[in-house]
Amino acid sequence: MTSPTEGLLDRFRTGLTGLTGPAGAAPLALWAHGSLAGGDYQEGRSDLDLVAVLAGPLAPRAVWALARLHARLRGEPLAPLLHCTYLTPAAAADPGRRHLTWAHGELFRRPVTPVTRRELLDFGRVLHGEPPGALLPPVPDRELGEFVVRDQRDFWRPAVDRAHLWSQDVWVDLGLLTFARATVTVRDGRLVSKRRALDELPALGAPEEVVADIERRRYDGGGGAAGTADGDWRTRRARLTRGFLGPAIDGLVAAHT
Repeated sequence: MTSPTEGLLDRFRTGLTGLTGPAGAAPLALWAHGSLAGGDYQEGRSDLDLVAVLAGPLAPRAVWALARLHARLRGEPLAPLLHCTYLTPAAAADPGRRHLTWAHGELFRRPVTPVTRRELLDFGRVLHGEPPGALLPPVPDRELGEFVVRDQRDFWRPAVDRAHLWSQDVWVDLGLLTFARATVTVRDGRLVSKRRALDELPALGAPEEVVADIERRRYDGGGGAAGTADGDWRTRRARLTRGFLGPAIDGLVAAHT
């Protein structure tokens, strides 16, 4: 029996490959990256991260056709989690270029980061057409490492000082897991899944209670810390997380800039 994820991907791929003729947006390739390609995918929780390379050009009629395709899928249970960035061959190699993207129910533009490019090249899942290596240039280890350090310095470190964010599960989870992934990347020149990053956190000095909480919620289906009131635990968890992440990010940035 086809899973909801595979069913949605099949319908999206069929719709995308049908965009020919006046729309001028026939796909040369469709790839999955992130957890969907890296082995850490959890149906209903994980995003479906996709990149399509279109023959182009992305004229207004082509953009309209893509918007209509996504609108037709809105009734699908997992459709809000499907995100796709659209490249064209002429612009695919430029890491600073902002590309048309569908995510969070709307079209906007964003770059395809060195992390995404390396994911595609190292373990991207080909859903249609050419493999990533045929259309994307290599991502050197130095470029990848510099990007993840900048992300820690410019996005995550200022976020640590915004105390109200850290009562939310998503900030605790992604803050710690992204830091662990960045550390492995600059140390080893490789990317790891969120699951593998979680295993790295204790050795990096992350609070054991918080690591256990993330594992229960994300992988064991459990709730917060046993024997504590939810509000009390969230307050304590936020304090522990911020107390660890601030100095940890500062140390990572100092060591690699």
